[in-house]
Amino acid sequence: MSRVVVIGAGIAGLATAGLLARDGHDVVVLEKNDRVGGRAGTIERDGFRFDSGPSWYLMPEVFDHFFEMMGTTTAEQLELIRLDPGYRVFRTPGATDDTTPVTVPAGRDAVTALFEELEPGSSPALDSYLDSARDAGVMAQKYFLYNPFTRLRTLTAPEVVRALPRLFTLLGTRLQSFAARRFRHPVVRQILGYPAVFLGTDPRTAPAMYHLMSALDLDQGVSYPQGGFWRVVERIEALAIGAGARIVTGADVTGIQTRDTPEGTVVTGVGWVDGAGTTFRETADIVVSAADLHHTETALLPVSLQSYPEPWWARRTSGPGGVLVMLGVRGALPELPHHSLFFTEDWDANFDAIFGRTPEIPSPASTYVCRPSATDPDVAPAGHENLFVLVPVPADVDLGHGGTDGAGSADVERAADAAIDQISDWAGIPDLRERIVVRETKGPADFRDDYRSWRGGMLGPAHILSQSAMFRAQNASRRVQNLFYAGATTAPGVGVPMCLISAEIVLKRIRGDHSPGPLPVPDHARLSTEHS
Repeated sequence: MSRVVVIGAGIAGLATAGLLARDGHDVVVLEKNDRVGGRAGTIERDGFRFDSGPSWYLMPEVFDHFFEMMGTTTAEQLELIRLDPGYRVFRTPGATDDTTPVTVPAGRDAVTALFEELEPGSSPALDSYLDSARDAGVMAQKYFLYNPFTRLRTLTAPEVVRALPRLFTLLGTRLQSFAARRFRHPVVRQILGYPAVFLGTDPRTAPAMYHLMSALDLDQGVSYPQGGFWRVVERIEALAIGAGARIVTGADVTGIQTRDTPEGTVVTGVGWVDGAGTTFRETADIVVSAADLHHTETALLPVSLQSYPEPWWARRTSGPGGVLVMLGVRGALPELPHHSLFFTEDWDANFDAIFGRTPEIPSPASTYVCRPSATDPDVAPAGHENLFVLVPVPADVDLGHGGTDGAGSADVERAADAAIDQISDWAGIPDLRERIVVRETKGPADFRDDYRSWRGGMLGPAHILSQSAMFRAQNASRRVQNLFYAGATTAPGVGVPMCLISAEIVLKRIRGDHSPGPLPVPDHARLSTEHS
């Protein structure tokens, strides 16, 4: 049994703590904030409960596998509701002859019918696209996502070798052009391209390999965990504690401590301070940082021990920043389903504003809106609605902080006002602004201060080709033995499922397991599941 310190109690930190504690290690988690969850946060005010982070429950098989590794099942931990419709797409009013919102239903057959309505004759192309997306997703989980990339031979399996010509095509083609070659309708192309934003990148630069994301929402469908993603956080935290992990909040790690040995530099623990400024030292045989990798490398380690020093980051591409707007609204909002996407007509201009040479807040901006109160009555008081609005913006801390009831920075609040007016106008809710009774915002500077996010980004490094799979920052320090990394800023990437997978990769690294796919579920985990 090793003594393990995990830095950060976000999804990845909690999942890592649970897996390692269940594997027999003595685990303590140090979290600088006064709550767990990291970017999967929550805000409660006046009877409203807002998720201030993830809101799309995708890749259910990853959650299923993690819960099984913890000796339980998704069904025991979460109440999932399949959303139908999956989401609705709103378009710029007056931009074309037909700007009727497009409602994307649940289930492949219904989606096929929708695409056929939008673009007659497109059914065969969609079938082929979704079959390809599903196959790419299966291949990714078997050989790439769970792979610690510690053995080259894991990429020479016959199935991978046979697929190499296709893989090279998918890696060498961009997602937007991949969809554009197969479909003409602009909304169809946007529906197939928007998942790149979930990966923190521009569909014009994301590899076409990521068309696998379309198998998640258009084929598998979209679910919602009752209680929101905060419920997911609570269950992962409870499982970690149940496995024996200890969690200390208000514990701000100030440095990773090491010693030199004839075999190299070895981690020995961490230093941390509490809210009163009292300093502590936590000894450890193993340290896992689930904090932002840029902060871990450049602030918690001396330059001589950094695997990813500041010049390395200068050559990296950040995902977008975000202006988050959480609104409590009086009265019903039937115009909005659980998920809505507001797509601008000039798609390229929107992404140029975020990722281009002269970044600025897009105007108008392609915006995402979640109305969890459409599904979950507990997130808002009776007679009210809960709205979460995400405006992707440049990763730029100079845009400032959010605040309560309009008290954030001028840039953040202007973006929030523009989003409210956009929703009101495009969705046909003329009195939306007057019905707002609660307003909370967050900006890029909040991501920097709350989560130590590199450049104030909301997700992490963008999933361009040079920052994906084996090309992404990996899960172990190259300079310090027994120092490991988990979370969205390392491999395999951004999103809650990827954070769960990163925890399993750390478990593999510590065990010395070089296998490329999900670990077999232990017999004792199966037995505990069967008897629970």
